[in-house]
Amino acid sequence: MEKKPLIVVENVNKSFKKSDRQDHLVLNELNLSLYSGEIVALLGKSGSGKSTLLRIIGGLVKPTSGRVLHHDQELIGPAPGLAMVFQSFALMPWITVLQNVELGLEAQGVPKQERRNRALKAIDIVGLDGFESAYPKELSGGMRQRVGLARALVVDPEILLMDEPFSALDVLTADNLRGDLIDLWQSENTNIKNIVIVTHNIEEAVLLADRIIVFGESPKNIRAELKVDVAHPRNEDDAKFRKLVDHIYTLMTMPDSETIDFGYKIIDIGYRLPDVQASEITGFMDMMTEYKGAKVDLPELADEFTMGVDDLFPIIEALQILRFVHVSHGDIQLSQAGKLFADADILKRKKVFASHLIKHVPLARHIRRVLDERHGQRASEERFLRELEDYLSEDAAERVLETVIDWGRYAEVFAYDYNNGQLSLENPD
Repeated sequence: MEKKPLIVVENVNKSFKKSDRQDHLVLNELNLSLYSGEIVALLGKSGSGKSTLLRIIGGLVKPTSGRVLHHDQELIGPAPGLAMVFQSFALMPWITVLQNVELGLEAQGVPKQERRNRALKAIDIVGLDGFESAYPKELSGGMRQRVGLARALVVDPEILLMDEPFSALDVLTADNLRGDLIDLWQSENTNIKNIVIVTHNIEEAVLLADRIIVFGESPKNIRAELKVDVAHPRNEDDAKFRKLVDHIYTLMTMPDSETIDFGYKIIDIGYRLPDVQASEITGFMDMMTEYKGAKVDLPELADEFTMGVDDLFPIIEALQILRFVHVSHGDIQLSQAGKLFADADILKRKKVFASHLIKHVPLARHIRRVLDERHGQRASEERFLRELEDYLSEDAAERVLETVIDWGRYAEVFAYDYNNGQLSLENPD
């Protein structure tokens, strides 16, 4: 007999309104089922739509179209049996731990003595017995997150939704809480049948989840669905663990676009460039010179440089766009141009960067062409912002233009006056 899902996400689309422009599509025809007895990780870069999906499942955000079924009933808002733990602790600082945990029950009209008993039990389950009368300011970050978990557990959820619950914590505290979560999951102290956790940490997903949903660039969304066939407790040095981590790095660094040129993505003028400064690009390539042009395993590199996915992947994407690295099967290597750049002096580096910027970044090429053609060789940044807003939201357009201005200034392709927002050619060739 086929197992019946607890949650079914059917053809969900989600768009956010952009001012007087087309809507910004975040989720596109997304389908997903959640079953009893599994932890599911939604893994992806920032902006991939995973947190939006979690909020739709939790009934906190309505889909633009499509629907979510909870035990075959369409979800139209927060439902009994679902509880969420957020990245920010969101505790009321003027009330005690016990009172914070009781809040949800109080809102449901649960009698005082019952909610007190249930809150005390939840506090005990998360290991905060003895801190009931403490105020949030007295607690460490890990303890405050335990209060957030207790606040979710006190409503006796069947499905626990967790939005990057450990990302604001130090490494040791986060590791301890992950272990405690697995212990809680494997115990019979709660009614939890399913946990969905949003993360951008690949190792965290493999440590916790039975199934990993890998998100691509929004709105293409689900790129892969992976089963984790490794028993708990999991060892990060285990060969099966490392193999899966490497596989996910490969998936997440492969271009989403089918338009590639010798392994490189070809971008257009409205492409959402990664938010990476030229100093980060040059600094990363300097660090890569330690490997003397050899291929480097991305998980090893991330560990060596102590960089998370949201720090590492944007830099790698920028380097790929500029053709300074090759990325394949979870490995990274400086390209010939990257080696030339890394070995050059400051002036030569700027020339190499300028050449690749003009050749491979259409927006930079467009800005330079406009400035070259203008009599005064000047143009307002507003002119280019208006063009970008045909492709991107206002915020995204501003970030992309800031990025390309930073790259262009470093390469001396054009100059920029912050005070009047003017781009110009101070020293045209």
